[in-house]
Amino acid sequence: MESPDESDRRARARRGLRCPECGETYRDRWRCRCGAPLDFADPPAPEGSAPAPESFDARGGLWAFADLLAVGDDPRDRVTLGEGMTPLVDADEGRESGGRSGPEIPPWNASFKLEYAFPTGSFKDRGATATLTRARELGVERVVEDSSGNAGAAIATYAARAGIGAEIYVPADAKESKLRAIRRAGAEPVRIEGSRQDVTDACVAALNEDGSDAGTDAWYASHAWNPAFFEGTATVAYEIALQRGWDAPDAVVTPLGHGTLFLGAYRGFRRLERAGWIDSVPRLYGAQAAGVAPVVEALHGPEAARPDGTVNDAADGIQIAEPVRDREIRAAIDATGGDALAVTEAAATRELDRLHAAGFYTEPTCAVAPAALRILRERGEIGPDEDVVVPLTGSGLKG
Repeated sequence: MESPDESDRRARARRGLRCPECGETYRDRWRCRCGAPLDFADPPAPEGSAPAPESFDARGGLWAFADLLAVGDDPRDRVTLGEGMTPLVDADEGRESGGRSGPEIPPWNASFKLEYAFPTGSFKDRGATATLTRARELGVERVVEDSSGNAGAAIATYAARAGIGAEIYVPADAKESKLRAIRRAGAEPVRIEGSRQDVTDACVAALNEDGSDAGTDAWYASHAWNPAFFEGTATVAYEIALQRGWDAPDAVVTPLGHGTLFLGAYRGFRRLERAGWIDSVPRLYGAQAAGVAPVVEALHGPEAARPDGTVNDAADGIQIAEPVRDREIRAAIDATGGDALAVTEAAATRELDRLHAAGFYTEPTCAVAPAALRILRERGEIGPDEDVVVPLTGSGLKG
């Protein structure tokens, strides 16, 4: 039985949720009665002037930005493995132009954010630490999640850290390296035949269809639905801005499936802009897998979504036919003057070879973002002298 102090602490930590579509508010649900995903009703905003970068204490990793997160008000609730503050490096610095074997590596003229340097090897740890912190705040005992691999491994790992049970619904053909990570964290992978949507449907069947948490002990730690996950991914913007001396880049290019990193970056940069910590929000560009590019199709038509008539099966991590937050993704593109484009398997494979040859050991899905950057520069949508940041989202050890 909880002590009065513990009960009071949990009560104070329970921020409410609000539907951005109909405005209804809740204590905790996995979706609104109207069917829309929920967000925190009162997310914190930066206050005062931006701290001097040289005086900022970054030893707490992404939790150094705890005052800007809607979860983890009490440090005792934070479920952490020291994640965050991933390196931001010049993609081309230190490379010799000749005298080496391997593929030609044209300059990227960008900075890479090395998101594969997380405990589980992907940026999904940003969302997992915040989501499991929210679960601990609410006294959750068991979580479920559906994932093609990286998010599942991250949720399983952080659930283990929190001492919370987990079941991860995955595609039947999920890579063994990702299944192994889930199992070794003590979670149960539930393999589902069919499409990626079939995996989500099977997971949701373990929940209440109306979105409530009544009558089931399963709490949906979804990287697509759970607002805590996006609180975590917003820290990528805080880190980029800090590492650049509170100067936002001109553009950021990310892989785009459900949009967890894309929307996290948008939310984070927008909060910093509103607080006056940065001057403007970067243009945001999302790279989708050719053949499974619903945002590109909505913006530019079916031919743009499948430029070579094939499906980019190598980018399995972003093959999301129906993104939960599709409208928000398109709104962020419109608000920032960015875009979405489909990257073919051939282009992504060439880029993956270049990344590996330059010392960036990433998984195949990750390569769509730097490949998209090349296309955008060729089109003139990103100028040759503009500052660009590209997050490298997953480790090659997962491939």
